[in-house]
Amino acid sequence: MPSIDEARQALRMHFGYEGFRPGQDRVVQALLEGRDCLGVMPTGAGKSVCYQIPAVVLGGVTIVVSPLVSLMGDQVRSLLEAGVRAAYLNSSLTPGQQETVLRRAREGAYQIMYVAPERLADPRFALFAREADVVVFAVDESHCVSQWGQDFRPSYLGIGEFVASLPRRPVFAAFTATATQQVRSDIERILGLSDPFVVVTGFDRPNLGFSVEQRATKHKLERIARHVAEHPNDSGIVYCSTRKDTDRVCEYLRERGASATRYHAGLASMERTENQRAFVNDDVQVMVATNAFGMGIDKSNVRYVIHHNMPGSIEAYYQEAGRAGRDGEPSECILLWNDSDIATCRFFIEAESGNEKLTDDEAACVRMTQRRLLASMVGYCTTTQCLRSYILGYFGERSVRDRCGNCSNCAGGFSTVDVTSTARAIMRCVHELRGQYGKGMVADVVTGSRSQKIREAGLDHCFSYGSVQDSARTVKEVIELLASTRYLEVSEGKYPLVGLGDRFREAADEGFKLEMKRVSASASATLHRTRSSSAQALTQDQRLLFDRLRAVRKELALRQGVPPYVVFSDSTLRDMCERMPRTEAEMLEVAGVGQTKLARYGAAFMDVVKEFSGRA
Repeated sequence: MPSIDEARQALRMHFGYEGFRPGQDRVVQALLEGRDCLGVMPTGAGKSVCYQIPAVVLGGVTIVVSPLVSLMGDQVRSLLEAGVRAAYLNSSLTPGQQETVLRRAREGAYQIMYVAPERLADPRFALFAREADVVVFAVDESHCVSQWGQDFRPSYLGIGEFVASLPRRPVFAAFTATATQQVRSDIERILGLSDPFVVVTGFDRPNLGFSVEQRATKHKLERIARHVAEHPNDSGIVYCSTRKDTDRVCEYLRERGASATRYHAGLASMERTENQRAFVNDDVQVMVATNAFGMGIDKSNVRYVIHHNMPGSIEAYYQEAGRAGRDGEPSECILLWNDSDIATCRFFIEAESGNEKLTDDEAACVRMTQRRLLASMVGYCTTTQCLRSYILGYFGERSVRDRCGNCSNCAGGFSTVDVTSTARAIMRCVHELRGQYGKGMVADVVTGSRSQKIREAGLDHCFSYGSVQDSARTVKEVIELLASTRYLEVSEGKYPLVGLGDRFREAADEGFKLEMKRVSASASATLHRTRSSSAQALTQDQRLLFDRLRAVRKELALRQGVPPYVVFSDSTLRDMCERMPRTEAEMLEVAGVGQTKLARYGAAFMDVVKEFSGRA
């Protein structure tokens, strides 16, 4: 059995790092000892290394189930650049190419193979897996197996049975970035992990700054365009909830001179591929996309992620926002939302419930779960506590500090408004209306609307009619706040109705109090200035060198036909600027420079350093 020291040597040789990150060494050690594992690590924490290093040192072949074709391509390119024999097997290959991959795999050409979950149903692959020396079977994005998660995929349900059918059971490992305790339990049970070694490294991403801004739909475009204009040389992603919004935002940015492209399922496959390639290769700076872009990239130098709309769950948001700063460099995550986003999320919950592979009871369970997830997401948008603490608390992790100092709530700039009396009036109205009306009608009743609908329904005679002085918009926001905290409940269906939640009786208690956040216009600007100053870790001269190194990286990547970040990450270039390596020994001290990349790229980067320093 290979030792952990051999694993460290492989890490140094192929990836250029002296040691494992927190949690990685424990997972690698367990896999080397032949024990099943479950690793829960945030995006950017290096989950893939946990199965890639064992694949290098154990011999045989490691099979990795991954849900997205484009991510497989990125992973394989990065591994090949690092000197690891890797391949993928998916629908992007022709039948002839698939046969070639399987033949070469039988001949021992690969140390690691990536496959889509649907591939397990292919008799040709099943035969290969039964005959091959499979030493590790890893499942990436394993939360997809759980109906309690945000991204349930029925194709994941057969993975455990497939592994159990192999004549020689390999070590079984599952990895995910976002999983509550319920989802972790589902992963263990459904996949059939045997007494797994479980590592939860924590969900915190200290390099990410979080902002939440409530903005009218017409003002969201201006906010996004302003941020993009302020960061013209940075890679960023703008997520939209619909194809229509994706096209609109992309066009708006282009009209204002931004280097932007788009990605959604309504585009032709060739256009999606070309647009993604342009973004990954740094030919365009901004990708505007629906969640179809999702986990489809491994690009490490994304400096900001902006959500044009509120996602349907904390899990979905944290995964998408987590595309920023995978290299550990300071990055921003900005969420823009308003009341219409909540309605859109509810519409999607209803529209997407018709999965023919689910029974009616299962579909109802999924909808119930999605409504619960949405309530937590609304809570994130409206909370007055530290945003980082809210996210960590959602995943069952206690924050070390009450205030992180790196989110819009911690930056201040907002006030709290006491809406206790409005909340009680709303709940009295919902009780009086017996849960038979939607949010708009409830708001019209309590604000005393004189609309024809109210008069025709006789609701202007309700005891709660005209009982609050707030605007209808504020009342709707309070309704959502009450729903997110389970005082009210919003039903499913095309026309959601507002009913009483399981906590509504608590509102009668003397100590009941409800506050709502009101953000000032200067809050995000204050936080942006703080981040901008903290991100300037390089001196002016070092910044000039960084730009030259980035230009060389782009040129070398073009020659090799790989994305620039595959050559070296931004954090590796930053380390070069600080260390100024002029010899091979010094270059190997740079984080992220291994033997393979030193031989391939080292001379070009050392020449730039020597020229810059004036010591040829």
